[in-house]
Amino acid sequence: MEEMRLQKYMSQAWICSRRKAEDYIERWLITVNGEVAVIWQKIKWDDTVKLLDIAIQEQKNLVYYKINKPRGIVTTCAGNWDTAIVDIINIKERVFPIGRLDKETTGLLLLTNDWRLANYLMHPKYGHSKEYVVEVFWPIEDKALEKMSKGIFILGSITNEAKVTRLSSGTFSIVLTEGRNRQIRRMVESVWHQVKKLKRIRIENIDLWQMQLWEYKHLSHKEINNLFKELWLDREKV
Repeated sequence: MEEMRLQKYMSQAWICSRRKAEDYIERWLITVNGEVAVIWQKIKWDDTVKLLDIAIQEQKNLVYYKINKPRGIVTTCAGNWDTAIVDIINIKERVFPIGRLDKETTGLLLLTNDWRLANYLMHPKYGHSKEYVVEVFWPIEDKALEKMSKGIFILGSITNEAKVTRLSSGTFSIVLTEGRNRQIRRMVESVWHQVKKLKRIRIENIDLWQMQLWEYKHLSHKEINNLFKELWLDREKV
């Protein structure tokens, strides 16, 4: 994204309202890249925004959901007549999606009001794993799969190594530890193929586990506890 005022960013990320964001900023409860934020501050896409413990505790009643996103739904705020992910759920808490799936991609998306967890899962420096199932329009060669697994030059640099497993002649799974814009589609195009269907099936230890399209539900205590252990986060301080 281009530069954006911090309050607007926090509102569009469904962390809190702009008014509440201003309250947190005025009370020195937000940091950007480790420094206390100030009113009218603007941020860039790679900045790290964090709520300090007091602000996190004030949110209370932290909730964690997973949803099997259908095709045609956007994960940002609704606009241009698009249907957003928050339009198809009925959750009383103000939740926001962790990361994005493009409009044509289906599968696992996490929803929460816990910004601390979201920051750890979204920031590229932490390198958390996400698994996808990819179907292309015609049989894909072993050489193409190997090339994607070793890294491909897109968007100005080589992608990280990825675990790629063939599932059928035209279908494979891929595990990424980064999340560039339309990364898988760009990687597939780089080996002269085109994505027909793309579905995310796992984020760290959280998977869809036979969830139907449109279905959403609370993460289980086991899923939440294991996720926090995977991320080396202390749940008691959240």
